[in-house]
Amino acid sequence: MQQTLNPIQNSNTAKTPDSTNGIFEPLWSDFRIIFERDPAARNWLEVLFCYPGFHALCLHRLAHWLYRHKIAFFPRLISHLGRFLTGIEIHPGAEIGKGVFIDHGMGVVIGETAIVGNYSLIYQGVTLGGTGKETGKRHPTLGENVVVGAGAKVLGNISIGAGARIGAGSVVLRDVPNDCTVVGIPGRNISHKQSKHLSPLEHGKLPDVEATIIRSLLERIEQLEQQVQILKTQQSKVK
Repeated sequence: MQQTLNPIQNSNTAKTPDSTNGIFEPLWSDFRIIFERDPAARNWLEVLFCYPGFHALCLHRLAHWLYRHKIAFFPRLISHLGRFLTGIEIHPGAEIGKGVFIDHGMGVVIGETAIVGNYSLIYQGVTLGGTGKETGKRHPTLGENVVVGAGAKVLGNISIGAGARIGAGSVVLRDVPNDCTVVGIPGRNISHKQSKHLSPLEHGKLPDVEATIIRSLLERIEQLEQQVQILKTQQSKVK
């Protein structure tokens, strides 16, 4: 039976830990969320020692604390060590909310000005990156409870609304409203409402837009063939 965490508020803006909470309260949330989001998590020892996503977040929270206190070199060194150990690259400047779960995580890249909202779920191969050499805010902002499927690329200073779901392999270049589902290259909104009871792990249950279009074309061709056959029959009767 799955554990229940604090209710997640629907908001466009990502909420990150307050400095008064330090780094330990968010880490506890990161630890607990794994048992809700990963059916393979059997005990606390496995999670503590065998989950690279959790390790990457632990190292990042330390690096981010140092980064916010204007300490040079060491935040980037910790980030580099985290990348070497886990395969997950998170810039020390990125703001990561509490209860975030990076599942498997190999190949995940999160840029310097990226913001990840509370209770978001990120799968392996995801990039939250920039699109150029501009300065300032140049990476995405993810709202709360966002799911980013494996291999998805979210690029530029865009906002992903709370509760949004990004399909595996998608490339998202524009803002995504709350509770929308986005798939494809470039990403397209294919659903504007989602069931509140849908589990974040069910990101594989996304509509297949191309298959729907192909089915509709095949049905149309069938109808046209039937009409042609009727016309041929009528013409032969006239003769």
